[in-house]
Amino acid sequence: MSVREILKMGDPRLLRVAEPVRQFGAELDALIADMFDTMYAANGAGLAAPQIGVNLQLVIFGFKQNQRYPDAPQVPETVLINPLLTPLSEQQEEGFEGCLSVPGLRGSVPRWTSLRYEGVDQLQQPIRREVDGFHARVVQHEVDHLHGILYPMRIKDFSRFGYTAVMFPELDPDQDD
Repeated sequence: MSVREILKMGDPRLLRVAEPVRQFGAELDALIADMFDTMYAANGAGLAAPQIGVNLQLVIFGFKQNQRYPDAPQVPETVLINPLLTPLSEQQEEGFEGCLSVPGLRGSVPRWTSLRYEGVDQLQQPIRREVDGFHARVVQHEVDHLHGILYPMRIKDFSRFGYTAVMFPELDPDQDD
């Protein structure tokens, strides 16, 4: 398949609310393959269809190891279509996030610590998982893209937002987030 261009913050297409996926088949499968190629090429933890200019409720995520998040536990490789998130408690936790659409920056973002996500995969098989920790953070971050929300919009304390190379010099400064 192919690596697609990732839209950057400031592109108005990233602010749209995505449309539900209604058509399944070869075209969707090709899009998903391109999304995985794009995510892998950028060393991403996840990618939402709007980030490559496709206005559909489709996210992918998952990795065994990720150099951008070296201390993060594994997250199963997942295709999630038309997702619904339900927090499982009121508890939230601050954590640093980066984004392929906001390269070179990181910020501390509050997220639910545990949640249930539901949707379907590319074969229209139901997905329903209860997750916590980094897995829950990744899902929330990606699903936010489907609502036109980039993580800087959720930052409460901008003293905890800045360039990755300055705030986290142990990470590869040449690596886009």
